[in-house]
Amino acid sequence: MDIDVLGTLAVRLDNVSITPTAPKPRQVLALLALRAGQVVPVGVLAEELWGARPPRSARATLQTYILQLRELICAALESGARGTEGAGDAGDAVDAGGAGRRQAKDVLLTVPGGYLLKSGDGVSDVREFERLAGSGYRAMDAEDYPQAARLLRQALGLWSGPALADVHTGPQLQTEAKRLEESRLCALDQRVEADLRLGRHRELLAELTVLINQYPMHESLCGQYMLALYRSGRRGEALDAYQRLRATLVRTMGLEPSPALAKLQRSLLMSGPETLPARPPMSATAVRAG
Repeated sequence: MDIDVLGTLAVRLDNVSITPTAPKPRQVLALLALRAGQVVPVGVLAEELWGARPPRSARATLQTYILQLRELICAALESGARGTEGAGDAGDAVDAGGAGRRQAKDVLLTVPGGYLLKSGDGVSDVREFERLAGSGYRAMDAEDYPQAARLLRQALGLWSGPALADVHTGPQLQTEAKRLEESRLCALDQRVEADLRLGRHRELLAELTVLINQYPMHESLCGQYMLALYRSGRRGEALDAYQRLRATLVRTMGLEPSPALAKLQRSLLMSGPETLPARPPMSATAVRAG
């Protein structure tokens, strides 16, 4: 089973889609897919679908959604069996269908207290993203910036849009989507950092201009933008970027920029290019959320 959530939801079994079109079954599949190989309790699924006050019919309705998903799984298994065995007579088709129905329950299991989706050895874009990003972070720690930039760029390339972009999200999926977005931002921050270390400041300016407008209180991205501007001979614009961030933080949160970002601003004011810090003196997670 192949699972994609870094953008639109797509779940395929034997290369056949088992992604339903109806909103609530999509929610159920999305949560089961994100936690593939783990038991998802009935109460967690009910909270995702109906919030803190599920209807009395919640359990029965959830069972209906599980049945609909199993029917899609069964159809995918039957399609795979036909593709493997070739054309047969009507009796063969019935046998394949019966096997498919039995196997569907082995793919989407009912277990004590909940349900479990078995993905087998399929590809998960989340797992691949985490693998590539982890390798990229290790390359950063080893100061292998070309390798880090390459790996982190590959990891970010797996994203085609916001996680679960076409799924209505309840409390559980909102938490999952937020977690994934934080992971993406961390990888993005480190990929930009690697590119800055490689002297690609001019190439980064257009991207960073978009990013600081998208994340106006992200201090690390702002610091990287300031440094890229400075290294491109645009000191005034770099200082303006700091003032815009400061005004936003003070207005919305009543906070001053972090000491690390303030230190970078002073470096821009006082230092020549030969003594400017090689990177913004802050961690990859220096961000104030709105």
